[in-house]
Amino acid sequence: MNMERQKAEAVMEAVLFTMGESVEIARLAETIEESVKDTKAILADMKERYEREDRGITLIELEESVQLCTKPEMYEYLIKIAKTPKKYVLTDTLMETLSIIAYKQPVTRLEIERIRGVSCDHAINRLLEFNLITEVGRMDAPGRPLLFGTTEEFLRNFGVKSLDELPELNAVQIEEFKQQAEAEVQLQLDI
Repeated sequence: MNMERQKAEAVMEAVLFTMGESVEIARLAETIEESVKDTKAILADMKERYEREDRGITLIELEESVQLCTKPEMYEYLIKIAKTPKKYVLTDTLMETLSIIAYKQPVTRLEIERIRGVSCDHAINRLLEFNLITEVGRMDAPGRPLLFGTTEEFLRNFGVKSLDELPELNAVQIEEFKQQAEAEVQLQLDI
């Protein structure tokens, strides 16, 4: 196999993987600057090699399109991984932001930032992604800012049935939160 052929295969494989859906063979041909006939031959070779090497993927042809797919015999393994709960790491910043939301909800981004003393866009976006917080409405104030609160997923993850079961914060813990936020602000200023 010459280098140009290898490159053409690599390009098509990358396109098909990234698209995640069928792509017209004519578009692939344009991309690798080959004829449709030659592109089909390259795709056929790729499919045959995936089979011969007993790979977990295959190519399927749908009318005049092709798609990179998982082989059906791999589904049982995919189900195992899909059923495994997602693991995520809650950094100190995420925990502080989550704590503020849990204790002050419903709370706006501005209120969280006022308490923490730093921007919390990234932390809020990550907590939304982890489904630990959700948008619970809008404040009846200028600009109608979003209000955030915790989710049932938050309760499950922290082993409480309701927010009433959250431990009480004492003055020492509140002071520690403030000191950590101030240290974070100073770190951002130093950078």
